[in-house]
Amino acid sequence: MDFSLTEEQALLKNSVSKYINNEYHFDQRQIRSATAEGFSRDHWSSFAELGWLTIPFAEDIGGYGGKIEDTAVLMEEFGKGLVLEPYLANILLAGQLLARGGQGDDATASVASIMNGSRQSALAVFERQGRQNLADVLTTAKSNSDSYTLNGTKVLVLNGGAAQTLVVTARTSGGQFDGTGISLFVVDASQPGVAKIIIPMMDGSRVAHIRLSDVTVPAGALLGEFDQAWSLLEPVILEARIAICAEAVGIMDTLYRKTVQYSKTRKQFGVAIGSFQALQHRMVDMFMAAEQSRSILYRAICEYQQGDSSAAATIAAMKAVIGKHGRYIAEEAIQLHGGMGMTDELDIGHYVKRAMMLNQLFGDADDSLREFCITTYGT
Repeated sequence: MDFSLTEEQALLKNSVSKYINNEYHFDQRQIRSATAEGFSRDHWSSFAELGWLTIPFAEDIGGYGGKIEDTAVLMEEFGKGLVLEPYLANILLAGQLLARGGQGDDATASVASIMNGSRQSALAVFERQGRQNLADVLTTAKSNSDSYTLNGTKVLVLNGGAAQTLVVTARTSGGQFDGTGISLFVVDASQPGVAKIIIPMMDGSRVAHIRLSDVTVPAGALLGEFDQAWSLLEPVILEARIAICAEAVGIMDTLYRKTVQYSKTRKQFGVAIGSFQALQHRMVDMFMAAEQSRSILYRAICEYQQGDSSAAATIAAMKAVIGKHGRYIAEEAIQLHGGMGMTDELDIGHYVKRAMMLNQLFGDADDSLREFCITTYGT
């Protein structure tokens, strides 16, 4: 099977790589990560001008019409550059749900404003008691004659602080753990009853805990079918997990390469430490772990793109493998760099922190392994 990039994908990869090398310097990233929003609006506008925000959206709504492999190419380069901007939260999660489930002029306008970079959005799906179980929903939506009233709390909302538009899961029927009976709603983040607590994360990003207190939305705010949120959520979450793993592969590749380069310049006992056979073996193991991770990422992309029935299980396996290998490579990179690998002044520790955050999103290595076993073997 040919895994080489198409001409368009190669151009995209080179475009992102060139931008990061020329415009996305580590020192400036650290300054931006300390701001209230935790990212740069100027960079986000540049992403829009370069067309990157349109990649996963369908052509009939003004998007590029890209497939999941195009998104993976972009996200891998973002991982190499430690990009802070909320592409996952705004474009791949909330943006895709609005594009696939929204109806009417308001939904079209919202998606258009997301693609041109003027609107920030977020998916509010996690709850404190639910951990990784997205079906564990206590937030409620009470139906009125021509509206819904939402009450509940969502936690760890990616890009929640900057978001003007929220896509919220709420229970409209059934019990707390039922997969059915959950609906999606579009909520204006500025309306009365929406309260946010913004929390900085260790990788420099921002999340928010969002409290909904008697928030009334019109009937047209329902996204997709009533009680059937999962039919919209499932493919978006699967694609997001692939994107997360592509970003992680970019981080792993960078950690390996930076470690090899460091071993060629750091001297001990009068020679470069890269000449020590024991350390060479460790760096070969890092390389193998990175390549194995890339291989299972490609397999997951192929199965998902082809619509294979095993795609969901393979994506779970991918998340488990990349979570495990990502931690191994991160630990080795810090060990081989020595104490300076943990300092804020060196980028190695920041790559490690981002890798740790990516592992936790939508199922860490242990949860994903458990999911794979249940999906594949039933236990």
